[in-house]
Amino acid sequence: MTGTADTPVFEGWTAHTVTTEEVVDAGRVRALAHLFDDGLPVPQTGDPLPPLWHWVALPEWSVSSSLGLDGHPRLGSFLPPVGLPRRMFAGGTVSFPGTIRVGDTITRESTVESVTDKTGRSGRLVIVVVATTLYAPDGTAAVREKQNLIYREAAPVSAQPAADPAPASAFVPVGSPIVPSETRRWDFLTDPTLLMRFSAATANAHRIHYDWPYATRVEGYPGLVVHGPLMTLSLAETHRLLADGTVVDTVSHRNSKPLFCGDDAALVYSGTGIDARVELVGAGGDVHTAIDLAFATGTTTDQGAWS
Repeated sequence: MTGTADTPVFEGWTAHTVTTEEVVDAGRVRALAHLFDDGLPVPQTGDPLPPLWHWVALPEWSVSSSLGLDGHPRLGSFLPPVGLPRRMFAGGTVSFPGTIRVGDTITRESTVESVTDKTGRSGRLVIVVVATTLYAPDGTAAVREKQNLIYREAAPVSAQPAADPAPASAFVPVGSPIVPSETRRWDFLTDPTLLMRFSAATANAHRIHYDWPYATRVEGYPGLVVHGPLMTLSLAETHRLLADGTVVDTVSHRNSKPLFCGDDAALVYSGTGIDARVELVGAGGDVHTAIDLAFATGTTTDQGAWS
């Protein structure tokens, strides 16, 4: 690798645009609705796709021979070969200038917009920004997205936990992960089955979400890691649960601290009618993930079917 610390250059790799045609799969949409199991109607073919549900409706499994040690496709094709083992879905922004419907054939264009090499408190890290646009069947842009991926060094051997079994609470079946608690507050519950089902629904083979020995002994986590997209989607789902008629125009999301399977957490919603913030708060009061919602004004589109 050559280049500056802020703009690394990887030998043999250049950013390029990948364009694909994909179907908004009704089966995957149904899988997420069944995973949430929160009493809301399952979006059917022809219905508008709820905000962020394209994360579940569009992914395809990578071929097995492309996978690396962590379960992700090996870096160096679409994503740069950063040489760091820990991958974190750190956040991003998503805007909805149009409507995508369940069953639509859409066009996806994705490219790596930037790669930044930094040194943080825990050592070297690389931030990769991926820009994606989804085009509706009529050719208009329906979703514009930027995702921030952070790659970090593995935990030092001395910091890795002993190979003890997980606490019993981490294995208790939870049922629906989103349980009403107070006004505009829901308990967020996780178990290994939930994590496995979300991994399957999103075609995500990252081993930190289902492989206890790998997550604890190789990457140095204290337990199975709850998916960043699962936390973010659960935060967005609270807007659907409130059903207040507002239409989401933009979602900004940030994952600041990992949540581990079985940890106590709550989804806390605060809104003004113009915008809203939803936070995933842990037992100690730390915010693990947060989203900011900006609502469209003066709109009466059929997006209200999922608002």
